[in-house]
Amino acid sequence: MHNQIFFTNVLRLLDEQNMTKSELADHAEISVSFLSDLTNGKANPSLKIMEAIAKALNASLPALLEMTDLDQETLDALAGGKAIKSLPDGYVRVSAVLTEFQAFSVKQWDQENRKKISKKR
Repeated sequence: MHNQIFFTNVLRLLDEQNMTKSELADHAEISVSFLSDLTNGKANPSLKIMEAIAKALNASLPALLEMTDLDQETLDALAGGKAIKSLPDGYVRVSAVLTEFQAFSVKQWDQENRKKISKKR
């Protein structure tokens, strides 16, 4: 399931950055055919490969593994039942493009919510 989340995010970033798989493969120092197999679910990446891909996309590996545009039904299907949630009920992770001011506000909300969640655990 994490491979699906990871590569859904990789493909989204490729599109957003107008980067080809060939360019990504060059930056990550892997072959285009291996990258193609990875993104088509025909191969499993090592942690080292995932880190190289994340670095090539100027993204953090945790963000590529944790956040996804996939809906809950799809995630549940990929997990073969019910996907494990990393957040308590009532909280969700989102990925968004924001202005600097909006990002400042969201970061403040994030800090407040992380404090609330840590108190619940």
